[in-house]
Amino acid sequence: MVTKLKQYNPRASEIVNDWQVVDADGQVLGRLATGVATFLMGKHKPSYVPHMLTGDFVVVINASKIKVTGMKAEQKIYKRHSQYPGNLKEIPYSRMQERQPERIIELAVKGMLPKNKLGRQMMRRLKVYAGAEHPHAAQVLGSERREAREEAAAAKAEAAAAEAKKSAVKKAPAEKSAPKAEAAAVATEVVETAEAAPKKTAGKKTEAKKPAAKKATPKKKPAAKKKPAAAKATTAKKPAAKKATATPKKKPAAKKPAAKKPAAKKSSDSGEK
Repeated sequence: MVTKLKQYNPRASEIVNDWQVVDADGQVLGRLATGVATFLMGKHKPSYVPHMLTGDFVVVINASKIKVTGMKAEQKIYKRHSQYPGNLKEIPYSRMQERQPERIIELAVKGMLPKNKLGRQMMRRLKVYAGAEHPHAAQVLGSERREAREEAAAAKAEAAAAEAKKSAVKKAPAEKSAPKAEAAAVATEVVETAEAAPKKTAGKKTEAKKPAAKKATPKKKPAAKKKPAAAKATTAKKPAAKKATATPKKKPAAKKPAAKKPAAKKSSDSGEK
């Protein structure tokens, strides 16, 4: 069975950059350069990724006391060219060590770093000094005390968590006993109110019933007066219905002349006779 592992990609906030101090006194140039390049790239950390600045800042002191093996001190030559004809410059190792000993370590480390933007950013983190003194004592001290600070913070967090658990355990029985005390207090209050309530409520009920009886009598009288009003309304409506019936009766009266026409015909018959 094949298992697939996800690639580790740390966040920028997770990366911690410490300060490393390297003493070049009596060390070989190549061995020193490889160690410094490892610190700058961050390959000494488990969080190393090749596309991020996971390395540390490196301070190299006593650069003037660096050593080389074999005949390099006599044969090694540093060359540079400005791309113009006849502008090749050659500087032997002995002269470079006298004038610019820092440049020796910088060139050796630069050749071991990536040749891109990331490599140039790593080179900016390299600080080389010819003597034993450097102005980065505060940064180095802070990085040395970082582990102690992290351990102290972790211990404080554990202590706070333990205290929170203890307080939660203590509050649990107190919360259980609190409802019983509240229930007892409520029961006593109910008993006291029940004893004092009958006396007060009896007096209040008698006073409340009297105005209720007085108010009920005037309400009944208007109800009795309203009944004739309803009767009047019904009686008034009845003549309206009669008038409606009388109007259709007048129409047959207009039909009477139609009935007289046969009488005229009788006179005509009598004339013919």
